Amino acid sequence: MNNPQINQSVFVNAFARLHMGFLDLNGSQGRRFGSLGAGLDGLDTLIELTIGDDVFNEAEAAYVKQSKQLILQYANIQQAVSIKVHREIPRHFGLGSGTQMALAIGMGISQLFNLNLSLTDIAQITKRGLRSGIGIGTFAKGGLVLDGGRGANTIVPPIITQQPFPEAWRILLIFDHEHVGVHGDEEAQAFARLEDADLAETQTVNYQVLMRALPAIQEGDLIRFGEAIAALQAYTGDYFAPAQGARYASQCVANVLNFLGENKINCVGQSSWGPTGFAVFESEAVATQYLTQLKSTFNQPQLSWLLCKARNVGAVIKTDNA
Repeated sequence: MNNPQINQSVFVNAFARLHMGFLDLNGSQGRRFGSLGAGLDGLDTLIELTIGDDVFNEAEAAYVKQSKQLILQYANIQQAVSIKVHREIPRHFGLGSGTQMALAIGMGISQLFNLNLSLTDIAQITKRGLRSGIGIGTFAKGGLVLDGGRGANTIVPPIITQQPFPEAWRILLIFDHEHVGVHGDEEAQAFARLEDADLAETQTVNYQVLMRALPAIQEGDLIRFGEAIAALQAYTGDYFAPAQGARYASQCVANVLNFLGENKINCVGQSSWGPTGFAVFESEAVATQYLTQLKSTFNQPQLSWLLCKARNVGAVIKTDNA
């Protein structure tokens, strides 16, 4: 597959995502995992790709080079490609940095060489979407994403529904810079040693997502949505507690989330393996008020905050034919 180049350089801008939890950690009914999450505006990865070797005069990180080589080998491309990372989602903070980088690289190379690779192709080549399809869904279209998990013949988890996240709502991200989330081999080992979740609890949390969270998003009902997310967080966090030490990976973040819960902010949780926490507010005014209070109450050097919106569109790909 040695297609002619059609572009001199390509820019790909991909955005972070929240992973709010898994729906099925039991797996006895034929599918496993399934997850709910949302695209985020405010944290992004921006890469530039061009044909040629060492064009940017800077070393590429090993994980960047690995995804690049996998795509080039798959497509039998002999020409060198250089990649410059202009911005990057923080790595190992539970915000989907690895998947967004791999998909951005794959789509960039596809655009450079007119390969017409799909996101499913790229995810399969770069071994992304092994458990969750949220990052693939948000790369494509953004919004609130529910994927259907893995069955016996699944290539990447299928996207079951994708809905716009309410524009007025704001998402506060809470970072603990003294921790990183479980990742890589440690993540694989954690999944291998954890026992299956209880089936009845699994069925209950599925009801919470299907019949409470999804309708609440369409109706703009943050209270009902938050109640469903609380149930999903409890199910997911308690399942992974033996691997990450508690329901939340960071005690500092947990203290913030517990404080918000005591103040009737119920849509809170941890994204993926953390340590990043999140809280959803009904408006920017309310979010700003709470953020001011949180900065005063939790004046700790390892904590930082980012107030952002959900992102209801996908990644941006631009070409330069000059």
